[in-house]
Amino acid sequence: MIETAKRINQVEEYYFSRKLAELRTLERPDLPVVNLGIGSPDLAPSPVTILALNSSACDPGHHGYQSYKGIPALRQAIARFCQTTYGIKLNAETEVLPLIGSKEGILHISLAFLNEGDEVLVPDPGYPTYASATKLSGGSVRTYPVKEEAGCGIDFAKLEKSDLSRVKIMWVNFPHMPTGRVASMEEMVKLVALARRHQFLIVNDNPYSLILNAEPRSILNVPGAESVAMELNSLSKSHNMAGWRIGWLAGAAEHVDAVLRVKSNMDSGMFLAVQHAAVEALKNGKEWFDQLNSVYRKRKTVALRLAEALDCSCPGDQSGLFLWARIPESIMHVESWVDEILHATNVFVTPGAVFGKNGQRHIRISLCSSEERLEQALLRIRQWKKRELLARELESKMDAV
Repeated sequence: MIETAKRINQVEEYYFSRKLAELRTLERPDLPVVNLGIGSPDLAPSPVTILALNSSACDPGHHGYQSYKGIPALRQAIARFCQTTYGIKLNAETEVLPLIGSKEGILHISLAFLNEGDEVLVPDPGYPTYASATKLSGGSVRTYPVKEEAGCGIDFAKLEKSDLSRVKIMWVNFPHMPTGRVASMEEMVKLVALARRHQFLIVNDNPYSLILNAEPRSILNVPGAESVAMELNSLSKSHNMAGWRIGWLAGAAEHVDAVLRVKSNMDSGMFLAVQHAAVEALKNGKEWFDQLNSVYRKRKTVALRLAEALDCSCPGDQSGLFLWARIPESIMHVESWVDEILHATNVFVTPGAVFGKNGQRHIRISLCSSEERLEQALLRIRQWKKRELLARELESKMDAV
């Protein structure tokens, strides 16, 4: 066997890649799996988006290689969206870089800015790809806590007291996944000030800003942030286009150009029809997002009942596509408990440890299933809990005899 590169010894196959394969083996006609683990929107993009895709794809001249920077119309649409949504002005030519999904941007940024041994501040709990991309790029992962006791905020005082001299990048993600916490403008200002004092790059991963969140914010709202900050965004969550793979990076021209130097060696541009469709999607107005969030609010109500049925606790004011729920103290091994639920009910929720050490006493419940499927999951959970209770009562009676 040919020996693999040492760099991949530091990372494992993505958790959901493995778990989805397992879920496929559990599918039954009489008891289909209800997957409440992954955040893949089940709703459709806007009709004009699909129409634009179809129309463009029918043009025989639209199937060749495209610009690494995306077509001007897409960059301009992104700039207009950022102006309308966040109130930030971007130069569409130099400060916007379309991506084949923002996930690729995480690795591209890491490759563009990290040298061997550079430290990267990664939230715990947080999106696992931040740590994986750091390791694959030769950087050193250094976690910072995002704790319930601190309101899921960042402990700036603790960070300031630590040695930040080797830090090159700090990943932040607001609204935060998985806790659903929204950062205040004051916190954004503190983050930029911290990065300036210690001269590192701060990257805000911002795909959830329009999901159950009344005040969308960008880190680039902070005056002067562009000198030390960049922002990733995506159409995956907010526009129901996860499988389309469309995202973007925004920031200072020199930072965007550095990432382009990596990206242009990694792909050959985005399918033109997808770019034309993205232009239309970015025109979705307030009414479209209001309807989307109305659906998610109804689903969230059922998901809160499901969490309660599992004796979990969670605040109801979380933003984004998930519920982050604390498990009961009686549960000793969370992943085993999640597997027990899965095999007893064919309902899958994500164990919080996937997102870091500080997630070990939590589960994450996705809102990317219909109300009907969430109700099915709730019914199965309640029936399972009832069977468990009856079994314990019977066992107790048997012991008494």
